[in-house]
Amino acid sequence: MKAVTDTQSASTGTSGLAGLVTRAEGIIRAIAHPDLVSIALRLALAVPYWKSGVLKWDGFLQLAPIAPLLFENEFKLHLPGGPYDFPMPHLAAFGAGLGEIILPVLLVLGLGTRFAAFGLLAMTAIIQITIPGGWPLHLTWAAMALAIMMIGGGRLSADGLLFRRH
Repeated sequence: MKAVTDTQSASTGTSGLAGLVTRAEGIIRAIAHPDLVSIALRLALAVPYWKSGVLKWDGFLQLAPIAPLLFENEFKLHLPGGPYDFPMPHLAAFGAGLGEIILPVLLVLGLGTRFAAFGLLAMTAIIQITIPGGWPLHLTWAAMALAIMMIGGGRLSADGLLFRRH
């Protein structure tokens, strides 16, 4: 009878090392709930872009003078045969500034979450070819954007509320 009980305990994972691992994994899964993971990733990716975007503006749709100057004089595209100047630096500064404000807001709200994350992934790729030595940080941003693109906004997002599946 004891052998049957031991076999049942092992198969249900309720005793010994296997049971301990199963319980620990359950706790870890509860802590890393997909909705919580989505919120954490969305906030973590939004913050650096928002902070950079705020510095590019002096008012509503009014670029700070430093923003176009950076795209004219400092930022270069490090592509084969380059580096090259940014084409249309004022437009590049304006686009980057808009993206760095609008996309993080969408991420935090969880509205168009996958599209906002894709936009930040594209911006991350451009940043990488502009500042090649920053790859460890850029890789982190890219990983967060890809994870958000995969899992979406979750239930605790505007997307989750608007497109709730019944």
